[in-house]
Amino acid sequence: MRRRVTNFRLFKKSYIVAFFAIGFVCFVALSLWIAYLVVTLPNPQNLASRVVNQSTKIWDRTGKVLLYEIHGEEKRTVISFSDMPQSMKQATLAAEDAEFYNHPAFDIKSIARAILNNVLRRGPIQGGSTITQQLAKNSFLTSEKTIVRKIKELILAIRLEQQYTKDKIFEMYLNQIPYGSNAYGIEAASQSFFEKPAKDLDVAESALLVALANAPSRLSPFGSHTDEMKARQEYILNKMASLGWITKQDAQNAKKEKLAFAKVKQSIKAPHFVFYVRSLLSDMYDEPTIETSGLNIITSLDWDLQQIAERAVAAGAARNDINWHADNAALAAQNPKTGEIVAMAGSRDYFDTDHQGNLNVALQTRQPGSSFKPFVYLKAFEKGYTPETILFDVPTEFNLRCSVDSSPGQGMKPEDCYHPQNYDEQFRGPVTLRQALAQSRNVPSVKLLYLVGISNAIQLAKDFGITTLDQNPMYYGLSLILGGGGVRLIDMVNAYSVFSQEGVVHPQIAILKITDPSGSPVFEAQPQEKRVFDANTVRILTNVLSDDASRVPTFQMNGPLTVPGYDVAAKTGTSQDYRDAWTIGYSPNLVAGVWVGNNDYSPMQRGGAGGMAAAPIWND
Repeated sequence: MRRRVTNFRLFKKSYIVAFFAIGFVCFVALSLWIAYLVVTLPNPQNLASRVVNQSTKIWDRTGKVLLYEIHGEEKRTVISFSDMPQSMKQATLAAEDAEFYNHPAFDIKSIARAILNNVLRRGPIQGGSTITQQLAKNSFLTSEKTIVRKIKELILAIRLEQQYTKDKIFEMYLNQIPYGSNAYGIEAASQSFFEKPAKDLDVAESALLVALANAPSRLSPFGSHTDEMKARQEYILNKMASLGWITKQDAQNAKKEKLAFAKVKQSIKAPHFVFYVRSLLSDMYDEPTIETSGLNIITSLDWDLQQIAERAVAAGAARNDINWHADNAALAAQNPKTGEIVAMAGSRDYFDTDHQGNLNVALQTRQPGSSFKPFVYLKAFEKGYTPETILFDVPTEFNLRCSVDSSPGQGMKPEDCYHPQNYDEQFRGPVTLRQALAQSRNVPSVKLLYLVGISNAIQLAKDFGITTLDQNPMYYGLSLILGGGGVRLIDMVNAYSVFSQEGVVHPQIAILKITDPSGSPVFEAQPQEKRVFDANTVRILTNVLSDDASRVPTFQMNGPLTVPGYDVAAKTGTSQDYRDAWTIGYSPNLVAGVWVGNNDYSPMQRGGAGGMAAAPIWND
């Protein structure tokens, strides 16, 4: 009996020794493993200064109207803690970690509660994470739900709290978390969903954004789970009230507030201009830099003028669709003193897929009709012709191998003959160059191009900013003066700016300045100018183009080419078969050009000329 007791005591003692030995080994192993994690885990010391992906923003000329954000997978704008509204901070704390400022890197109660729930549900490890732990996970770890990842999260969270203040940790957190629609951080979320800076968010808006952060891939004001989103927002508001951060009445008012969400298609303003600027940026930077460097692009766009332009183009195109079967229009305008593009509407509606609305016609090559004539007349004035020089507006055959009645000669086809007609199909006999240009008489204008020389006219147009006339001069022939060479609206506006500035060219500018996220400039446009033509000669042309009386009888007196109270010069153009209608005009301070037609080059109804279809839009 005594031997049995002794054996039992020896066995018990051995068991205890073995137990403690195994425990010690496990403790040492665990300690070594944790030490290994501490050494191998990323050092959060540089987290605050780490470069994070930020969206590039395109602004109007004031830097106050956001036109568009360019981003990769993450749309983000980093802001300081002082620019974050108190309502957003409180709503986040209420939803995620109400004791954030009172506990260390982790919350024992939350962890215990999460473990209990996980054990009872026998699911993966989840929940119980403080804001610091979430920041650690989002910054350094994957989202896998394992005990190993949780331990790593705790270690990193402790080290974060050793390195940074609570406010700094909270700031980094609010600049990083996703809110849906590719918006990361509260500034991007505020702009994406409410079109306002985060500092202007109210209580209801703040609670709503925090609700989205709970399940950004599921909850959205534009999705199918808006009831769930609203319930989450109300839960957060109730929690804020229970914590004493807002009153119960404030919570009720916020629940009832009707929130004005940004429309999806309004996330971009002046879209044709924006994507024109985007193409310019591609010539300056590579794609990763554009999408992730947080650049601020201050453009030349005048948002007030842009809105006027878009309304005028939309209304005019709708009107022309009925009257002339022309369903599209485009407008470009610039400051002739600087070359800065101040407005660009490339179609009646960028989002109109039925009419190829995303096609920017301001950048497309179209036939300018008679709006090309001023280049030829200016060259003639340089050669010594005057506005009083007389040419004959009579039926004329310009191919010497064809008879005067336009009958083709031997071995020729009828289309080889060239005998242009006037718009009104009438001939006025002897006319001065003033009358011929003001009334847009075709026959004397073709004669003038013959006298000036096609190559001379093309070179002048190129000197003034036309970029598309790159064929041999004989390719265009005498029809060049009637719009036989394709040009871009944006180039024509630039060229007419040289008329406005009496022979001085200013290269077009769309980007005024580019700054990095800290506001330091990395690019600033340097306005340039170059005299390419004699000022006195250009003044003669402007005098003719602004002579309203000389336009009669082709154009009505005080018609759409006249702007009461302003001294303006203007010229219309209509291409063959009414496929394009133009009006371009200028003053010393503004140049604007309008194109009207159909994207598919189908003709308008007869009569849809520049003076009837384009000029009213230009006048607006």
